[in-house]
Amino acid sequence: MKPETEKITIRVPAKFVSALDFLVEVDDFPSRSEAIRAAIRDLVYNRLELVMDKIKKMQDAEQALNSMKEFESQYLKK
Repeated sequence: MKPETEKITIRVPAKFVSALDFLVEVDDFPSRSEAIRAAIRDLVYNRLELVMDKIKKMQDAEQALNSMKEFESQYLKK
């Protein structure tokens, strides 16, 4: 059976570790791991929203280009 979580190892500058430990101490994170999971979750959701917006804009641009080509073929008879 696969675990629901995977262990990863990362190297982080000491100043970020100190800041992380501060957040764990004063915020509602019970551990570094929980704080890092929250940060990764927030990053993924924010980036996913950004990427989906970019995809929508690309689709809109492609549709506009196709409409322009259709207009040219109908009315400009190149």
